[in-house]
Amino acid sequence: MPRLIPVMPPPPPPPVPSQRSPISAQELPSRPLLPKPLGTETVPETPTPAWPELEGPAPEPLQACTSTKSDFNVVAFLSKWADDNLCLIRNISTGMAVAGVMLFARSIKLTTKFISPSEIPKEFIKNNVKLRGRLHRVTEKGLELEHIPIHVPLISSWRRQPCGVLLIKLAGVELTEAGHLWLRKELKPFQVLWFQLLARDNSSLLCYLLVNRGLYFTVSLNEEILRRGLGKTVLIKELDHNSRVYWTIHKNLLKAELKAIRRGEGIWKEDTEKSSYMEKYKGSWREIWSEDHSFKRRLLWEMDPRRKSFYERLKSQCEKYKDKLSNSSFMLKVREFLSRVKLGKR
Repeated sequence: MPRLIPVMPPPPPPPVPSQRSPISAQELPSRPLLPKPLGTETVPETPTPAWPELEGPAPEPLQACTSTKSDFNVVAFLSKWADDNLCLIRNISTGMAVAGVMLFARSIKLTTKFISPSEIPKEFIKNNVKLRGRLHRVTEKGLELEHIPIHVPLISSWRRQPCGVLLIKLAGVELTEAGHLWLRKELKPFQVLWFQLLARDNSSLLCYLLVNRGLYFTVSLNEEILRRGLGKTVLIKELDHNSRVYWTIHKNLLKAELKAIRRGEGIWKEDTEKSSYMEKYKGSWREIWSEDHSFKRRLLWEMDPRRKSFYERLKSQCEKYKDKLSNSSFMLKVREFLSRVKLGKR
């Protein structure tokens, strides 16, 4: 007899959640409202009027935002471009600086080379500017010097300089034959000299020549010739007699000549030359100094060392040291540069 297996009924399906219909605010039960705390009362907001359609373009705040955004984009683009082309910007700035220096140097005649006395500006002679030159030769008329302008590394190599020499005469000095021979022996070709402009004399220049002695100090060639008795002093008629430069130069020349007379150097070895010179000295210079007695007395007092006190001797030594320092090669270059700058400003 077969065994019967009980059959279980299938499990019932899971209950489906019923969808509840939304309840309106009217169907909710009414609840009592709690009172609001003090200080929390809300102020009713005023409704903002709508923009009329016929009033024109959009409001201004929107335009300000868009303009600020566009400006920021331009600045960001420029800064990025500058970072990418930094080398190009440096080269442009360097070129502009070089061009400015060239224009400035051209305006003040910084690298101008003078080959004739007529090319030298009147302000240079009026201010007694000191220039530099290279010696070519010593002639009977004077010294032939080639002017050396101020050297600027880029401008001087780029600019072509003309060829020519200036005829320089020793101001206030009448050279003898022995003086010409001494100059040819002492000065070497292409030696660098400084010459201080005093006056023009037709196609030549009357100058005060300075020779370098060592690295910092210079010696006046005019005074050195008179100190050795190789020449005589003469008046510089082209200079203004009322100027300070005129009396200063003649005072220094006379001091140098009196040293040669006392020592008996050169042409002053013979007593006849000394006596004739002293007579001429007492006659001609007394007429010139008759208008200024105070200066004459002061100059004669300075020439006599026995009448000087310790303070006056110390003062004269300080003035000599000051003159040597002011005539150094470095100070002469600085003065030449400043004189050209002043001329360019005018």
